[in-house]
Amino acid sequence: MNQVSTLSMISMGFCLIMSAVLPIGLFIVLRRRFGADRMPFFTGIAVMLMFAFGLEQIVHRLVLGSAAGTVIQQTPVLYALYGGLMAGLFEETGRLLAFRTVLRNSFKKDVNALMYGAGHGGIECLIILGITNLNNLLFSVMINSGRTSKLTENLSGSMLSQMESSIALLCTASPALFLGGLLERMIAMALHLALSVLVYIAVKHHKTALFSLAIAGHALVDAGSAYASLTGVPAFVIETGIAFATCIICLLAGRIWICEGCVLKTERT
Repeated sequence: MNQVSTLSMISMGFCLIMSAVLPIGLFIVLRRRFGADRMPFFTGIAVMLMFAFGLEQIVHRLVLGSAAGTVIQQTPVLYALYGGLMAGLFEETGRLLAFRTVLRNSFKKDVNALMYGAGHGGIECLIILGITNLNNLLFSVMINSGRTSKLTENLSGSMLSQMESSIALLCTASPALFLGGLLERMIAMALHLALSVLVYIAVKHHKTALFSLAIAGHALVDAGSAYASLTGVPAFVIETGIAFATCIICLLAGRIWICEGCVLKTERT
């Protein structure tokens, strides 16, 4: 009987821990060393949950459940563009509304732009990386203890096939596969920090073009990675492309940060 390797399970556990360490660690650094406020962090969490995991999913069910949605799902380029555009519109609009409303008093400290990004990207990291690896660990324990049948006994059809494929993947996957998920989340968090900076400056300095740039950058990264995945491009190539695009957006956000006179100064030692 196939079993999940110990190294793979260690990798899953490490990724599970890091899914919480990354956002909490960033919160602590920004708070204690740079004097960022707490509110932007928790606002970022709330906006991500409301806009990306709430409102956006409702729109997906309505659009993809329609006749037009069938066409979109059957056409890789349309499906990728649709997904990327929706992610960009909902998440960046959420950032915009947050900075214009509940965070309208946050502009005294430019570091709050990063604190918001830490919360926004951090909760996504915890949900995607954390829950995924928690489920993987639970499944792995059941597989290694000879209770694989418990995972499939109430399933049939496509659900059964999907579960069997997941079990086979857990048993054969390299530990590096799970660590790759951690790297992907670290890159995603860097992207969220950069996009938060762009929207923050767009609101603070009334530069609408930067908001449009944030939407476009977010949409292109998501659409590009989705299309590459749908067309069978190797995961390593996809992640390399995402990392490259993220670096460009981060450098651009950093340049704009400097040009607009934003500061990141140490307030506590």
